[in-house]
Amino acid sequence: MRSRLFALLLFCATAVSADPSLWRDEWPRTDFSVTSIGNWSEVRSGGPPKDGIPAIDKPEFVPVSAAAGLGMTEAVITVELPGKRPRAYPLRYLIWHEIVNDRIGNRPVAVTYCPLCNSGLVFDRRISGRVLSFGVSGKLRNSDMIMYDRETESWWQQATGEAIVGQLTGAQLTALPAWMEGWDQFRKRNPDGLVMAEPNFARDYGRNPYRGYDSARRPFLYDGALPPHGIQPLERVVRVGERAWPLTRLRAAGRLSEAGVVIVWSAGQASALDAGRVDRGRDIGSIRVTDGAGRDVVHDVMFAFAFHAFWPDGIWMTGR
Repeated sequence: MRSRLFALLLFCATAVSADPSLWRDEWPRTDFSVTSIGNWSEVRSGGPPKDGIPAIDKPEFVPVSAAAGLGMTEAVITVELPGKRPRAYPLRYLIWHEIVNDRIGNRPVAVTYCPLCNSGLVFDRRISGRVLSFGVSGKLRNSDMIMYDRETESWWQQATGEAIVGQLTGAQLTALPAWMEGWDQFRKRNPDGLVMAEPNFARDYGRNPYRGYDSARRPFLYDGALPPHGIQPLERVVRVGERAWPLTRLRAAGRLSEAGVVIVWSAGQASALDAGRVDRGRDIGSIRVTDGAGRDVVHDVMFAFAFHAFWPDGIWMTGR
């Protein structure tokens, strides 16, 4: 049985029409006259209001050796910046908060995760030298989280890192190499690494409120076009730029070298959107993407419908 959260979100989402004039009281600082959105019907309420899903600021970390309570295949977002201690951000926290505003050395970063699209991206928070901090707007576009910056209250599309409404419309955040993998994979490679500590919020961390979502027949809160080539809308794909490789193909191959990148699949990561607990989901495997010199490449492992929605002319690397 689907989580009752789905029903609540659906009611809230369909109860609010996409009309910027209805949002001005909640967003008095947002300039809705400046936008790249061509059709406002693409925007809908996800249920929670602005900051109803609270972003995390100044997260705390513990050494890998002192971490407890994480399952061996439990999913984390890994950030390994040159010269800095690697950091792991468990999805058991991000599934409830969606954005972590952090600083790694002198670099301000936003670690983001949208459960409805399975999109996990890490961005540099600087735009033209100005440091931004991000919150969760409570709005969705093509089922993907719309973030907002607290400085100008412009809206940003999480899956693309682009400002889509407000003063900063058209600005583009710089994505940093990061990836999702199992906790045991991270800690074995980085015994001196750090892992984000449990936030001080009243949340049932470890529970998956989207139980069974990535086995659903259709995406939630999405009524756009579905992927071509017979690809299921909730199949995971590895997106590099405007290309997408189905995870089923990568799992069967183990390793592919195409279009200037090398993609390697390995077992050991549980789906955070499958079972009732994030550490008990089926093993979907982990992906690393590198270039010809072995350097990590920016990529995302998202649902196929989201790739098709934001890159309708994208290239599907099906191997056919």
